[in-house]
Amino acid sequence: MRKHLLHATLLLPALFIAAPPAYADITGTIDATITLEAGCIINGQNYDDGSTGVDFGTLDFGTQNTLFTQTDAQVLSGATGFTIQCSNGITPTLSFDAGQNDGSGAGTGLHAMAHQTAAGQFVTYNLYSDAGRTAVIPVGGDIVLAGDGSVQTVNVYGRAFGEAGLTPGVYADVVTVVVEL
Repeated sequence: MRKHLLHATLLLPALFIAAPPAYADITGTIDATITLEAGCIINGQNYDDGSTGVDFGTLDFGTQNTLFTQTDAQVLSGATGFTIQCSNGITPTLSFDAGQNDGSGAGTGLHAMAHQTAAGQFVTYNLYSDAGRTAVIPVGGDIVLAGDGSVQTVNVYGRAFGEAGLTPGVYADVVTVVVEL
């Protein structure tokens, strides 16, 4: 009996040393959320819904003499028309609103560029949706784009009309463009 007791006494401390302490795992979660709003990338710049001050490009008729009858140009942003990509599922509509001088001047255009220093001098012009300049974009007129989220190049063309009595100098106008989402 002593022999058995001795073995039991020797094994007992080994059992306490060999048993690892008991730990319980702690688990939990991380909640991840994001809210996405409609937006567009115009000429490489990302704009949120409601943005202002977007540069769609320039309609530069170049240098003409005061006796020109008409001259053509295209709205350019870089080497081509402007590019626009809007959120997938959104069908963007470009609305070409009034310029600063609409209805001024005696030419046949709907918009007018004002002489920068000689009051009352205007060169009229129109915007067109086709290269042949047969489809005038009226003031407040729209161009509807695809709603598939793709990058789209929008070509807008212009034609300026000369008239008698124009004064040499720089003429300018600003037309507001609205992207309706």
